[in-house]
Amino acid sequence: MQTLHASTPDDVRAAIAAHPRLLVDYYKDDCPACRMLDLSLRQFAAGPAAAGLALLKVKLETVGEDVFRDLGLRQTPTLALHVDGREAVRLPGFRTPAQIAQAVEAHACDIPA
Repeated sequence: MQTLHASTPDDVRAAIAAHPRLLVDYYKDDCPACRMLDLSLRQFAAGPAAAGLALLKVKLETVGEDVFRDLGLRQTPTLALHVDGREAVRLPGFRTPAQIAQAVEAHACDIPA
């Protein structure tokens, strides 16, 4: 699983447009659940559901609170799975590797890896 980092709102839009299967991790540095989710994402990345998927890390402190508000994000961490440029599912809060894999398989299984 390729990992990308967004520094600007334009980086977020460009990544969503460029990657047919993109998992976006919206997080903050001072968020304990965000650090736990990062560990889950590392474990998920080693599994078969991560094949052909890109991960975009979007840090609140870098892109700004306005971006998070505009997207309707109410908490960190939040994962959003984008398939062909559209948000397929949003997963707020901490998720286990199995929960992430289940969501990816349910919403992005018809896209070739």
